Order: sequence, then structure tokens, then C-alpha cells
Amino acid sequence: MRAFTGEGEVATYIPELRRAAPDALGCALYTKNGICIGFGDKERMFTLQSVSKVVALALAVMDSGEDEVFGKVGMEPTGGPFYSMARLELMNRSKPLNPMINAGALTVTSMIGGRTATDKLERLLRFVRELTGNEQLTYDRAVAASELETADHNRALAYFLKGEGVINSDVEPLLDVYTKQCALSMTCCDLARIGFVFGHEGRSPETGEQIVPVPVARMVKTFMVTCGMYNESGELAIKAGIPAKSGVSGAILGSVPDGMGIGIYSPPLNEKGNSLAGVELLKRLSRHFHLSIF
Repeated sequence: MRAFTGEGEVATYIPELRRAAPDALGCALYTKNGICIGFGDKERMFTLQSVSKVVALALAVMDSGEDEVFGKVGMEPTGGPFYSMARLELMNRSKPLNPMINAGALTVTSMIGGRTATDKLERLLRFVRELTGNEQLTYDRAVAASELETADHNRALAYFLKGEGVINSDVEPLLDVYTKQCALSMTCCDLARIGFVFGHEGRSPETGEQIVPVPVARMVKTFMVTCGMYNESGELAIKAGIPAKSGVSGAILGSVPDGMGIGIYSPPLNEKGNSLAGVELLKRLSRHFHLSIF
């Protein structure tokens, strides 16, 4: 699969992401017996970027309730770019169409529990450490700083949403949390374990403890199918049939209901903004192991 890495382009609009190794390719499968099987650059650390949106969504619904979250964010896919403001200006109440585009993700992050930005970040870190089983997990400070310095599009979205009453918190502290959320750093195995937890109705693979309520875990997987892969979501649903979420770092999270969790990392992206080798690998894994949920 590594040959596919030469066909994509590493994201450059966040300066720190340019440093990624263009030939990197790692994959991990977290299986029902609690074993993580890794391949390639499985130990390489990477940031989640937009993959973090599924984690933030689950946490915001747990903290603020489904009615509060979806009173401000919609549930429908969008054909526009993930950073677009155009749809907000055309819609009543400027309600973002779904939690996977940046406007929706910023709104969701604002509803994570905590009085201050520090409280929200600590809440998020505790949750993602529980999902991964990795108490050392944190965010990449260099990537977070790089994102904050180049956050003009997200800053514009946040101020627009605040002006429309969709976001109630102060914009700059929110952006600080959001950029650190996107800069959460982990390995393929950590990512695969998150996929396993969501795929198994929110339960810990070791203890069976309910980390995420069952309805929330199901909701997250549904958004992954309909909106998780940008404008490639429909095609991937047909060709792979695995709930998945991508990020511009080259990360892909896969979550097979009652099956394996999948973590993939390969930085070169296709024209849709998804990991080119990662998407192809996900399709082949699905065909080989008959993973499609459809």
C-alpha cells in the first residue's frame, strides 16, 4: 500500500503539518480479544485534526445533552467545503448543517463542560485518555500553536456564529481549546481503540465499563457514515461501508459495529482532503474481512 503515498499531497495550510513524512503509512486493528495488531509506521505519533470532531461530539452530548447540541447544530450532510461560511449566511438562524464541518465543530466544542478554557481542555483530555486507555496522551504543542496562528477562517466562522447567537462563549478561548483538540496526538493503536469503543456501544474492551452511552455511540457512528469523510462520504459508504472519520493530518478512524476498531495514518491527501493511501487501505480491509455494515 505504501506506493499510494506518492500520489497524494501533504497538507500545507497548517505550517507544522508540512513537516510530516510523505511516505509514512501505519495501520492498527483493535480486535475483539483486546489485542492491537499494528503494521507499518504503527508507532509514529500524529495529530487527529478533524478526527477529533467525533470525540468532541460525544463529549458535548454527554455534557450538555442531545437537545442542546442539536438545537444549535444540524444533522444533515453538506456538499460544501468543511471550512465554508456560505451555507451559514443562506440558512435561517445560521445553524451549521452538521458537527463534522468546522462551523458545527466549533459550536460543539463550545458545549463541552467546563467554566473556563482550561476546564474544557482538561475535560477533553480526561475523556480521550479514557477512550484510548493511554494516560500519557496529550496534544502536540507545536501543531496547536501553528494552527492558532493560522486560524483566520475558523476565527471568522466563530465570530459569525457568536454574532448570530449560535455560540455563547468568548471566541479566543474557544479557538484555544479547538486548536488543541485538533492537535491531540496519538498512535494508530490509540486511534483504533477509540474506534473499538464506539463500535462496541461505547464500552471499554477490558472491563465492559460504559465509557460512552449507547445512544451517543450509535449517533457518532451514524455521523461518521454520512459526514465523516468530507465530500467522499457517500462513495466510501458504498465502497467500504465502514463508519469512518478523516483528518487533514492523514489520520483515519474506522469503527466497525460489534467488530474491530481501525486506526490509519498516511499524510498525503487526495483531492477530497482524505488520506489517499488510507482510503484505499480502508476499502481493501473492508473487502478482505467483509466489514461493510450494509
